[in-house]
Amino acid sequence: MTDSSPEFRPTDWSSWRAAVVATLLFVVKDGQVLLIRKKRGLGAGKINGPGGKVEAGETPLEGALRETEEELGIQPSGVREAGRLGFQFVDGMSLYVHVFRADGCTGEPQETAEAAPLWTPADRIPFEEMWADDQYWFHHFLAGRWFEGWFDFDGDTLLSSRIDLVETTPEGAV
Repeated sequence: MTDSSPEFRPTDWSSWRAAVVATLLFVVKDGQVLLIRKKRGLGAGKINGPGGKVEAGETPLEGALRETEEELGIQPSGVREAGRLGFQFVDGMSLYVHVFRADGCTGEPQETAEAAPLWTPADRIPFEEMWADDQYWFHHFLAGRWFEGWFDFDGDTLLSSRIDLVETTPEGAV
């Protein structure tokens, strides 16, 4: 997918560095995925997974666990890193996102000021209400394939995408 706009140039991912490191964490249990409807911040109104910025002194895993507890009041279990995503926005914002998968959780997801929980059948993911990149990588996530994705956006509009499947889990992955 590319943009016909003459000023758009896809990101050179080989030299790219993100300004913000962030996380997403999806609980997958009994054929369902725990999603959220985001209430505020980047992506407000969209369906996604709990997550957010990694704070100073935190590992991505610690950040994912903290964000999930803050947004839904649950403690994920059986957590492992599943992939990584790079996002470059034409306004200059850039994010590097560690994507985690959990096999379960302690507690019942609760609605908070940040998010409303949505248990969703894995075969009925509502891509039309999610970020446009999700349709390119989420099936790899569900199938347990390690992936890296690279996406250029102009606001909500996806300008370019690339998915790389990785044979072995990268060094440093949890």
